[in-house]
Amino acid sequence: MKFARKVWKLLVAIKDALVLVFLLLFFGLLYAVLSMRPTPGKVSEGALVIQLDGAVVEETADVTTSDLILAQTTNAELPTDVRARDIQRALRAAAKDEKIKLVAIDLSRFTGGGFVHLRDIGAAMDAVRASGKPVLTYADTYADDGTQLAAHASEAWVNPMGGAMAVGPGGNNLYFGTLLQKLKVNAHVFRVGTYKTFVEPYTRDGPSPAAIESYTDLYGGLWRSWQADVKKARPKANLALVTGNPIGWLRNSGGDFAKASQAAGLVDKIGTPSDFAARVAQLSGGTAAETSSGQIVGTQLATYLAAHPEKTGGAAIGVVTIAGNIVDGDAGPGTAGGDRIAKALDDALDNDIKALVVRIDSPGGSVLASERIRRSIERYKQKGVPVIASMGNLAASGGYWVSTPAQYVFAEPGTITGSIGVFGILPSLERALADIGVNSGGVKTTPLSGQPDLMGGLSPELEQMVQMGIEDAYGKFLGLVGKARDKSPQQVDAIAQGRVWTGERARQNGLVDAFGDFDAALAYAAKTAKLGNAAWHVQYIGRKEDPLNALLLQMYRRRDAGGDIAAMAARRQREQLSAALGQAEAMLSGQGMQAMCLECPRVPAAARKPQGSVVTGLLLRLAALGGK
Repeated sequence: MKFARKVWKLLVAIKDALVLVFLLLFFGLLYAVLSMRPTPGKVSEGALVIQLDGAVVEETADVTTSDLILAQTTNAELPTDVRARDIQRALRAAAKDEKIKLVAIDLSRFTGGGFVHLRDIGAAMDAVRASGKPVLTYADTYADDGTQLAAHASEAWVNPMGGAMAVGPGGNNLYFGTLLQKLKVNAHVFRVGTYKTFVEPYTRDGPSPAAIESYTDLYGGLWRSWQADVKKARPKANLALVTGNPIGWLRNSGGDFAKASQAAGLVDKIGTPSDFAARVAQLSGGTAAETSSGQIVGTQLATYLAAHPEKTGGAAIGVVTIAGNIVDGDAGPGTAGGDRIAKALDDALDNDIKALVVRIDSPGGSVLASERIRRSIERYKQKGVPVIASMGNLAASGGYWVSTPAQYVFAEPGTITGSIGVFGILPSLERALADIGVNSGGVKTTPLSGQPDLMGGLSPELEQMVQMGIEDAYGKFLGLVGKARDKSPQQVDAIAQGRVWTGERARQNGLVDAFGDFDAALAYAAKTAKLGNAAWHVQYIGRKEDPLNALLLQMYRRRDAGGDIAAMAARRQREQLSAALGQAEAMLSGQGMQAMCLECPRVPAAARKPQGSVVTGLLLRLAALGGK
């Protein structure tokens, strides 16, 4: 009977997978038919409802049918991210829209975003409030990112079992130096740059003095910017108490996290989701009956964006987005695949584009991919097309490399940039194998025969050649920056060495030209292209918006509970574990020369797509059933 039950479960699993496939095909065909006559979404009078169920990002990742099947069969998470620019566009349109009476932002399942994106969204929230319309936020628990957005709300609501936090940037990295010594694994590190700290976890047991200096300066600047943004929006918030004496702050409210948050001015109202929905209904003219389930009634973000598309007509200003880690190949969107982006740029070169804006939100990555993207951007410059760089949260290492063709660079004070340095890592296991009696030997025709040898070790000749290649790449990096910034290589070297800077410091040392957001870069591009008062529109290069992705995501989207402070802490721990695994993978993945920033914030966990294939997912599911 036990065997029969296992066979039955196996058949049921196969049946479920096939049903899901046919459902997806059906809805895909249905969508194709409906999309032949697209109609804008209907905006009802009342509230604009923005549910941030994921991270705020520069560029969202595509969701394919196979991704959806894999998520269903392995219970993995799919990206439910929202593009920062879409939120800003919706908010600024709502400020002028007579149908919209208020904006309600649900942050219960918000997983974070970069400071620059959140500051810009906060400014758009302020614009809505300035038009006389209230902006309400709700969350079970606010972390720093959510607290920053809630500061700009006219009413910030929190669950009675939750609260708001302000912990500040920084924290610990893992260092594997002693472990690798104990395991007798040789991490051959090649680098240039005193402050190029990405390799330190593989050679040390803690950060070097240079790393401490860099971290202190960077995180201090980011923390000052965060506090300034929150204090400006919410002057009565007692951040000094919350961050300086968190235990005393909580004890003053008898350990009640929600009441402590309210007393400190981080939130305004304490209530359940039903209470919040009733308040939104009250302000928008709805009824209590509509909100009995706790569902917020109003026009959803996707519907509102469909009814308010970005402007078209007139001259085209091209925008290429370089978001996420820069890698070799065709990866992305959401990851900056060098081949994909370079090909898209090359394909659009003959289009009638009056100016090109390079929008960067990347901690860097492959030197080879960064250079390929840079060359494709350079071709626009050679053609006489003005090139403007716009830096978001991150434009460090390879992210700075791709900005060098620009004739003018915009950043924001909270942008993380610089990190001009190069490194490479090649592990070998000869000591570990020798310890268990495994040795290597053979005949070599040259000093490089069989190199790099993971099992037998690296030859001195190869080590010297790799280091020379790293130094040559660094020299090229200095030359590119020097030419772009009108500095000598020696002057660039003095502010390079892998050192990471905030946008504020980068402007002081000449790595960027001016402070300004994406819209400022677009306006400057139009001015540089001498368009005058002529109409113009944005033409995104290499990204064709596919509404089918939104349909698939809506089919998948789960509205799980956001969680209290303990749930938030558990989520942070999972993110730390993911980061640790990422560090180990970085050493073992066999990547080439890298220009990557260790100090840069990690990509939010929700922004990562499940890895593997549909077949792998099904096998994992079936294996789990077989073990029951």
